[in-house]
Amino acid sequence: MSSDSKNIFHSLKYDLPAGVVVFLIALPLCLGISLASGAPFFSGIISGIIGGIVIGLLSGSKLSVSGPAAGLAALVLAAIHNIGDFKLFLCAVVIAGILQISMGIARLGGIANYFPSSVIKGMLASIGILIIAKQIPHAFGYDKDEKGNLSELMPFGDIHELFLPLNHIDLGVLLICIISILIMLLWERPFIKQRIRFIPGALVAVAVSVILSEIFRATNSLLTIQQDHLVSIQAAGSIGEFFSFFTLPDFSGFLDSRVITAGVMIAIIASLETLLCIEAVDNLDPERNVTKTNRELIAQGIGNSIAGMIGGLPITSVIVRSSANLNAGAKSKVSAIIHGILLLICIILIPNLLNKIPLSALAAILLITGYKLCNFSVFKQMLNNGKYQSIPFLITVVTILAIDLFGIYKPIKGEGLLIGVVIGLITAFGAVLHGNLRNSYYFHKEKHHEGDKINIHLSEEVSFLNKASIRETLNQLPVNSMVTIDATKTQYIDFDVLELLKEFRNIKAPLKNISCRFEGFREIYDINNDTNVVSVKN
Repeated sequence: MSSDSKNIFHSLKYDLPAGVVVFLIALPLCLGISLASGAPFFSGIISGIIGGIVIGLLSGSKLSVSGPAAGLAALVLAAIHNIGDFKLFLCAVVIAGILQISMGIARLGGIANYFPSSVIKGMLASIGILIIAKQIPHAFGYDKDEKGNLSELMPFGDIHELFLPLNHIDLGVLLICIISILIMLLWERPFIKQRIRFIPGALVAVAVSVILSEIFRATNSLLTIQQDHLVSIQAAGSIGEFFSFFTLPDFSGFLDSRVITAGVMIAIIASLETLLCIEAVDNLDPERNVTKTNRELIAQGIGNSIAGMIGGLPITSVIVRSSANLNAGAKSKVSAIIHGILLLICIILIPNLLNKIPLSALAAILLITGYKLCNFSVFKQMLNNGKYQSIPFLITVVTILAIDLFGIYKPIKGEGLLIGVVIGLITAFGAVLHGNLRNSYYFHKEKHHEGDKINIHLSEEVSFLNKASIRETLNQLPVNSMVTIDATKTQYIDFDVLELLKEFRNIKAPLKNISCRFEGFREIYDINNDTNVVSVKN
């Protein structure tokens, strides 16, 4: 038996149970994100399968898991609505995939370093608010357009009209949504989470909702959930019929400017989400594997191209599934592949069981997901990080919500994410340029060999634009060296750069036996001016 075969066999005892755990998390999320995207439920499962099997095979990451992402749901919903045809929209997914492949070939895997976290967090917070707004109608059972529209519950007119929708709220649907939310919140409590950590709360909520729905139906209760408030997936009687469920794109969409614009937006946001997730997973990985970002973009691009060709939603690396995979003890990407295979088996063998899931249970999952993206602590943290962080963050959020939620300028409604990110970037760049007009930036790196003393002096202004070069320099420092990072003359250091420096001292330096000392950092940076515990070995 070869060494590779032995390694695979050895890791399988860890990867198999981890793959099952990720599958149990991914199944309700695939259905829920389909609901939030206004797309067929089958399309979310397709993307989960491709994300697990295809991207799992091609990706260089051992622990990340890909699939349809909540972060793209608001964008997909708006794009489908603007384009007006799901088959045309699929061309946008293919275009996004081709662009990602091109970005990987062009070695643009470091592009995320040039997007300030304030703008990215503003985009994610806005997506969270949009997801919540779009799921409220599904939670109440008053979802006439099947996509969720907050205005259905808030008709702005005479004061007495405000209470008219209460007559249309489905009490059974609302009850199941509330119970599902309570179950997921309860599952987050330490006394349950630590004891039953391998059973996800979202799956428990879905299972309980199905049981309650069936009890309501069997007893002819007034709370019975009607068929139009349940998941609807076609069941195949044969292999041939199963393959007939896949949707081919309308290739005329490749010449449609709306489709091309949506494809570019999906490529940018999906790539950013993937690269940020990959970085987070690498930092959590106990073996400290470093994923090649260019290879990852190519893998994601191939996955999205295939998804668009057979009726799937856009795919990214997803932090929820990836962290669950890591916590479940996965050792290799075999666990991601197993989760994709289980999704495939599930959609073939038990579609009728899936069709018993109430939409309000999926809405509850999305409401919790949306809240995690935009909870009060996110806003508090950004406001406390100073004007260079808070202003771009708030402008990004306000712009996106003004366009996509409130429809301030209806001709561009649905493009709020792209416009909000662009305006947020302009704001962040404007702040940096304003600072650089007064203080030029320099980053001094001395020639060094293994074991030498290295002094790195930071200039008066260090912005997020300098993050990539600083990261590259720190990554190239030799083992067993003694490094001093001096901020004595520095007036401003960007939040992203501070996080990068902390990560280097606390995580990366010890791995290379580097002694790292910080000098001259002001108290407001919350960073200690002392020597790292690592001592250089002679």
